[in-house]
Amino acid sequence: MSKKILIIDDDVDLVEVIRLTLENAGFEVIDAQSGKRGIELIKKEKPDLIILDVMMETYYAGFEVVNELRTLPEVSKTPVIMLTAINHETGYNYNISDDLLPVEEYLEKPIMPAKLLESIYKIILGSAIRQLADKKK
Repeated sequence: MSKKILIIDDDVDLVEVIRLTLENAGFEVIDAQSGKRGIELIKKEKPDLIILDVMMETYYAGFEVVNELRTLPEVSKTPVIMLTAINHETGYNYNISDDLLPVEEYLEKPIMPAKLLESIYKIILGSAIRQLADKKK
């Protein structure tokens, strides 16, 4: 069974490039162009991984999405890759250790498809290993 990945980004062209990359790698891909629609799809589709932009409707929409996601028990542990150009746009150097970013990976746009796939495989493999360990407990 292929893993389902949700892309939440308002850049339609970028979404299509990522979609082609992921579908060619065997993933099922769904997408949303806003944070609000992204939350709806998270609840409905329960994706295995989310690729999330920060700046959509607002400069901080992605932060709102990930913070809401973490409050929803049925999907709170869904891994998130934040893929954004916010550092370039704002000049602030966000990193994964910031309390504002409860995400597994933070990647700057533009990103090479191979680097994105590498991050996805690392997260999915880590998640599978944790699930196996939890079953053994």
